[in-house]
Amino acid sequence: MLLSGFTEFTERVCDTMDLFIKVLVCFIAGAGAGIGTGFAGMSAAAIVSPLLITFLNIPAYTAVGIGLASDVLASAVSAYTYKKNKNIDIKNGLIMMLCVLAFTLVGSYVSSLLPNAVMGNFSVFMTILLGVRFLVKPVMTTKASMDNEPKKTRIIKSVIGGILIGFICGFVGAGGGMMMLLVLTSFLGYELKCAVGTSVFIMTFTALTGAVSHFSIGELPDVSTLVLCMIFTLIWARIAAVIANNAKPLTLNRVTGVVLISLGVIVLTVNYLFV
Repeated sequence: MLLSGFTEFTERVCDTMDLFIKVLVCFIAGAGAGIGTGFAGMSAAAIVSPLLITFLNIPAYTAVGIGLASDVLASAVSAYTYKKNKNIDIKNGLIMMLCVLAFTLVGSYVSSLLPNAVMGNFSVFMTILLGVRFLVKPVMTTKASMDNEPKKTRIIKSVIGGILIGFICGFVGAGGGMMMLLVLTSFLGYELKCAVGTSVFIMTFTALTGAVSHFSIGELPDVSTLVLCMIFTLIWARIAAVIANNAKPLTLNRVTGVVLISLGVIVLTVNYLFV
């Protein structure tokens, strides 16, 4: 009788600990992903997936699906916040999004024909390098200088940028948010807030497509883990987007740089020390 009671108590303690660990991991993953999304248009999957795989033993394919699903609402609420502050370019964003979706399929097909010498940590290194770029060479483009560029030129650049981003994402399998931010600020000459706003607008639809695809092909994820990650990512993305839209350009560049470098280092640490 006593042994039975002790066994039951031990099981309850283990269940409570498992639940605590799950909530803690989802909170950390959601906070990191939300901050990255709200500040820099970063894909939530880049942060959520490695943490879920490492600490909750969730299969990689399912973890990526949870990360993409978390990205949908986080990117949507971030895009709404940037739109409300007039820091988004929907017209050219739609053009770029269509090109990204189309050439992601092309890049994926080309990748399937080649040997498995794929740049596995491409998105992580891209995150760190882009963070350094914002610290060393801040994006100080203004909306006035953006408006001076002919509409036809911007449309052409959007098409070229979308093709480049889509192909690389499909070929490498990662780096969408970071590639978009790099192309929007460096190639299309976007002001940083407008670049992030346009990036999260596009990511809303690309993440939705990816999440539906993952859950259709693979198994459905644990509902509690999915809901926790989505809620925490959404909350932190909203907080980060509000702060970003009210920040001065130079301050936003510095904060974005620090956030990107920190998140990149965290993911690298998780990949190499805990796996």
